[in-house]
Amino acid sequence: MSSPATALPQGASVVLALGAGGARGLAQIGVLEVLQERGLYIEAVAGTSCGALVGGAFAAGKLDELRDWLLRTRRSQMLRLLDPGMSRPAMFTGNRLVHALREVVGEPRIEELPIDFTAVAVDLLRQREVWLRHGDLWDALRASFAIPGIFTPLTIAGMELVDGGLLAPLPITATRMSGPHRVIAVDIHGGLPQRRDAPVRDVDAERGKSAPGLIGRWMERHGSSADARPQHRFGLMEVMSLSLDTMQERIARVQLALEPPELLIRIPRDACQFYEFWRVAELIDIGRREAEKALDAAGY
Repeated sequence: MSSPATALPQGASVVLALGAGGARGLAQIGVLEVLQERGLYIEAVAGTSCGALVGGAFAAGKLDELRDWLLRTRRSQMLRLLDPGMSRPAMFTGNRLVHALREVVGEPRIEELPIDFTAVAVDLLRQREVWLRHGDLWDALRASFAIPGIFTPLTIAGMELVDGGLLAPLPITATRMSGPHRVIAVDIHGGLPQRRDAPVRDVDAERGKSAPGLIGRWMERHGSSADARPQHRFGLMEVMSLSLDTMQERIARVQLALEPPELLIRIPRDACQFYEFWRVAELIDIGRREAEKALDAAGY
C-alpha cells in the first residue's frame, strides 16, 4: 500500500497508530522524531506492543529519556532484565524490565498524560481487543507487550491481557477514540520477506548466536537431545519471530484495507529479529529514513 498523494498541511494535527513488531517497533522512535521536526502536531497516539511502549513514553513527554536509556543499555544488560518465569505460563515475567522502565519514564496515569493515549491489548478469556485509556501507564504497557510464551499475561480488572498484536498489530481502529482526525500509521511489517532459498544451517553449531545469554541457556536446556539433533533452517527464536510476523502481517494488511490512513510509514520486516532490542541505534535510523521517505513521497 502506498501513501496517499495529498500532502499534510504545515502544522497539521494528526493521530498516530504505532504498530507491533517486537524490537522493530523501536524504529518508531525515529519516526516520531521526524514527524516533530516536520512540524506536525501529534494530538493523540494509539499503540500496540512495542508501539505502545514508544507511544506511551512519547505521550508522557519522556521519549528522549527512553531513547537515551536504550542507547546506553548493552545487550548483556538488556538480557539481565529478563527475569525467568519458567514456573509460570511464559519464559519471562517482565517485572524486572518494567521496574527499570518505570525509573526512566516515571509512573504517570494514562488519563493525566499531556497527549491522549491508548494502549491496545487482547483479553485472552473473551478473545477480544481491549483499549486501555485509564489507570497506571505501566500496567497498560506491560499488558500490551505481553507476547504469549515470552512474557506472562497481566491481569487487569479480571481480564487476562496479552500482546495487542494478536488481534490489532496496527491499531488504526483504536484511534477513533480521538474524534475526527488525520491518521498516520506505522506498519512494522513492510518490505519483502527474507529469501526462501536460504541454505539450511546447523542450529546446534550456531546455538547462542541468534539468542545469546539467558535465552540461549534456556534453549540449551529445552532443546532437542544430543543424539537426535536434525539440521533446521531456523532456530527456536527465529521460528517464533517468523510466526508472529506472518500472523501480524496478514492482519495488518486487512486493517489497512478496511481503514486506510492518510499517511502510511512502513518499517522493513527484516530490519532485525523481534528480540534484538540492543540494535536500537540502527533501528532509530531506519525509522527516520522511512518516515522521511514517506513524507517526501506524500509531497510534504
